[in-house]
Amino acid sequence: MQLDFKDRTVLVVGGTSGIGNGIAQAFRAAGARVHVWGTRRAATDYRPEEGSVMDGLAFASVDVSSAESIRDAEAGFDALDVLVLSQGAVAYRRAEFEDATFRRVVDVNLNSLMSCASRFHPMLKASRGSVVIVSSVSAYKSAIGTPAYAASKAAAVSLTRSLGAAWAGDGIRVNGIAPGLVATKMTKVTTDHPERLASTVARIPAGRIGTPQDMASVVLFLASPLAGYVVGHTIPVDGGLSA
Repeated sequence: MQLDFKDRTVLVVGGTSGIGNGIAQAFRAAGARVHVWGTRRAATDYRPEEGSVMDGLAFASVDVSSAESIRDAEAGFDALDVLVLSQGAVAYRRAEFEDATFRRVVDVNLNSLMSCASRFHPMLKASRGSVVIVSSVSAYKSAIGTPAYAASKAAAVSLTRSLGAAWAGDGIRVNGIAPGLVATKMTKVTTDHPERLASTVARIPAGRIGTPQDMASVVLFLASPLAGYVVGHTIPVDGGLSA
């Protein structure tokens, strides 16, 4: 079934590569006007070999680690139907045990979610729109080397639940997805190492890693009328890894 988002306006924060870009392009294919926020200065700074396809997307450069940047960013639209929060940061090699790095990762993965959601709450209330927050299956388990990432993703699940309950009365549905392993720039530490990748795939009942399109399909469902009675939930999209 092809979901139809014709004449709908969608903003995908973190929509310039990886999962976010897959989501943005899926909404575009479904007829939506799609805006994306990224950190580089221009859309041309994102290259296809990095997993970025910017065709048909309206781009704006916004540093979401800064609440002021989120507040002051030019929206580029007067109405909004769907807000997808797919921004993310991680620091490997135990860097997240350093206070400054821990705080930076949490600013992107958690604090910016609330800043973006609050910024666009009036538009979403007017359209009776949807918010979809992209968390991670790391929210449900320990992460020895990336404590800020895991903690912030767990908090994103809780925020999804809380905003879902708080904003349902405004006609805004807030839900989320928790992706498993997907080949992106952030997961090269696993996907570029055959032994590590094989070990992970062996634990996935579906027998493969996910794709941005796998994630996008569930996001489009959550943003559609088919999920009209789904509020505050985060759906694991992980091939059964967390089952």
